[in-house]
Amino acid sequence: MTAKPQEVFAEYLDKIDDPLQKERLEHVLNWVHDTFPDLGMRIAWNQPMFTDHETFIIAFSTAKAHMSVAPEMPVIERFANQIVQAGYTHTNQLFRIPWKIPVDYELLKEIIEFNRADKAECTTFWRK
Repeated sequence: MTAKPQEVFAEYLDKIDDPLQKERLEHVLNWVHDTFPDLGMRIAWNQPMFTDHETFIIAFSTAKAHMSVAPEMPVIERFANQIVQAGYTHTNQLFRIPWKIPVDYELLKEIIEFNRADKAECTTFWRK
């Protein structure tokens, strides 16, 4: 039996004071796991993250006004226009989904699929 996101990420989720933020992040983590059940799950750098063959794919964290999504810089660069079109802001390392704006699951799916394909031969955790 494989672990569920709420088990792997329980300690992180329990630290979120706002019940709506906690519920929303838990929903996103469950969605990633349900959509990509073969991805590994772990807490690293104090954030929930998903991996593929021990290489980083995507991570999530919370802030007062938004959920941060970190897929690595080349992914942000490739999807910058779509991120902005979805109503999100970004830095070169992450993008922010405001708590009051819907999650664009199609965009998340495209980002995860791209990262998995792009890093299929990657033998390190982060891109070199």
